[in-house]
Amino acid sequence: MTRHDEARTPMRATDYTKRVLSPERLLDAPLAELLAELDVTLDESSITDPSFTGAAVVTRDRLILSMRPGQPESERDAVARALLGRVLGVPLSPLPEPYRMSEV
Repeated sequence: MTRHDEARTPMRATDYTKRVLSPERLLDAPLAELLAELDVTLDESSITDPSFTGAAVVTRDRLILSMRPGQPESERDAVARALLGRVLGVPLSPLPEPYRMSEV
């Protein structure tokens, strides 16, 4: 992971970026429970490229995680938590190589 990938960039203020979640809760809660608690939708992406692991789409009042179909469950879990952490500003260690996070 490059230093750029580790940098925190300011996000547009939304209902989601104002929520507070501890690193312990983010990493320890069952993913389904966490998604329900935060009212996050997890959808399958139309992107099937193995190098695509997921994306977070944030609107004013909605957060959607879009994940690759057929993705291994352990990868999906880790990437979903990392994306949630990034959106909510939860301090986490960077994902290992070859994963990279970008904001657009």
